[in-house]
Amino acid sequence: MEPAPDIKDTPGLPMLSIDMENKENGSLDTENLVENGRPPDPADWAVTDVVNYFRTVGFEEQAHAFQEQEIDGKSLLLMTRNDVLTGLSLKLGPALKIYEYHVKPLQTQHLKNTSL
Repeated sequence: MEPAPDIKDTPGLPMLSIDMENKENGSLDTENLVENGRPPDPADWAVTDVVNYFRTVGFEEQAHAFQEQEIDGKSLLLMTRNDVLTGLSLKLGPALKIYEYHVKPLQTQHLKNTSL
């Protein structure tokens, strides 16, 4: 059985640009890590990154509302449930899913990463 090819030697594999080096404490420097064309920390996302994120996860129609309201990553991380349900003028079903399955987990993950 042949070993799996090294990812960086495989043409056509998209999206992951990694420039990581070991820090003195042994942790990895993920400062330059880019995933799906977006910085991994939502706080660093531009409005287009937020819009593209929601398009990518299946909310093509609702992504436009984030563009109209100029929601960047920092704004996204500050949004409350009420902001998503009423402030973006989205239908209730998609708004609930966007908040519960995307905004809230992104906020939680951001808090975990920044409190390390």
